[in-house]
Amino acid sequence: MTSPAVPGPGGDAAQVIRLYRSEDKIHPRAVDGFYARWRWAIVALTQLVFYGLPWLNWGERQAVLFDLGARRFYVFGLVLYPQDFVYLTALLLISAFGLFLFTAVAGRLWCGYACPQTVYTEIFMRVEHWFEGDRNARLKLDKAPWGWNKLWRKSGKQVAWIALGLWTGFTFVGYFTPIHMLADEVLTLGLGPWESFWVLFYGFATYGNAGYMREQVCKYMCPYARFQSAMFDRDTLIVSYDTERGEPRGNNAKRKKGEARAAGVGDCIDCSLCVQVCPTGIDIRHGLQYECIGCAACIDVCNGVMDKMGTPRGLIRYDTENGLEQHLSRSQRLRRVLRPRVLIYSAVLLTICVVLLWSLASRHSFRVDVVRDRASLARIVEDGWVENVYRLQVMNATESPQRYRIDADGLPGLKLSQAASVDLGPAEARWVAVSLRLPPESALQLKPGAHPMQWRIRRDDESAELVVEKSTFVLPR
Repeated sequence: MTSPAVPGPGGDAAQVIRLYRSEDKIHPRAVDGFYARWRWAIVALTQLVFYGLPWLNWGERQAVLFDLGARRFYVFGLVLYPQDFVYLTALLLISAFGLFLFTAVAGRLWCGYACPQTVYTEIFMRVEHWFEGDRNARLKLDKAPWGWNKLWRKSGKQVAWIALGLWTGFTFVGYFTPIHMLADEVLTLGLGPWESFWVLFYGFATYGNAGYMREQVCKYMCPYARFQSAMFDRDTLIVSYDTERGEPRGNNAKRKKGEARAAGVGDCIDCSLCVQVCPTGIDIRHGLQYECIGCAACIDVCNGVMDKMGTPRGLIRYDTENGLEQHLSRSQRLRRVLRPRVLIYSAVLLTICVVLLWSLASRHSFRVDVVRDRASLARIVEDGWVENVYRLQVMNATESPQRYRIDADGLPGLKLSQAASVDLGPAEARWVAVSLRLPPESALQLKPGAHPMQWRIRRDDESAELVVEKSTFVLPR
């Protein structure tokens, strides 16, 4: 921002340049079209899943619940423990490579259609549209003096935004605290401090990001806008303005529908509607810009203008840089999709998905962790027997009571000091202290130190499912 020149100490003109200034609020114009309807369909789908999933029951419990206090994570029929953290790692890798793949093929589709920031901004802007009208009405309302009309419209919008933000925060916490219990606590004003904090924090974040910060989150806070260029190439599908067809721009006042354009004038009538509908406030006619989130609002509005002018659609369209320059057909562009980086991303993504599905399918219905008693690694007991003490954590990953029998082998004569079994309730975990003993004749045949052995834990039912855990038996010197 540049200020007017002012006289300097020596009489010369000095100019003050301000590096920081507030951003002008962007008022996107409402638009309807093929891509806008797709965008709202995805908004509806994602929010139906987000807001509805916590209320879905699976048997006698919530279908999706991350119970941090009990260290249990319920995902429909799966009961996961913190030891199953590898599955979260796999999901993060799938998300990352999926994003890389879609970006290499079709640019920022995630940002334009499914990113939570985009989704909630669309919802909040729709609420703003209901109360304050479309772009021109909002601009007029902002400039109008305060009165009853402005007061009730602005206040109503704020109340709706706050309610939507709080409901979003409530739903978010409902994934970690059973949502029916959470609702009862809210109605009886018995909400705990941590639940209260996260409902208000997440609600405020939604209210601030979607209501006020909007495009600034995408432009300045989201790192994806900065490193996306590393995944783009000249065959990546992006929102593109056909400069060859559109330039030089014509004049809207001199053109009518079906009228042939003047010689030397392009299809673009310079109506600036593509700028007015852009949620980040850019002019796509200046070429690819990192602020573009690929939402295709400019495509919809430009196609509408082309229809009114009797001109073919596609002045602004999804295309590639090579497609624009070389006038490639759709089939030629599709063939260029199968390029090395896309094939590598696809292969890695497919491999991770297959491994994850195989791991879930072959996963045991219970887990066992073995920890040695560090207070006493080995000791000599009656009749010269050598004893080691262990602690076994047995975790029932089913939702029915189970009994498990514990045994060990791997060394001659190795046996438990007494028969061991453990009864667990649904999704219960318990630590069990178990002693192993080795007869003196076997101990004399082995060298002092740690010797490999195995724990064998078997489910005591018709399935007789077996889990084998490796460990060591220590002989004293």
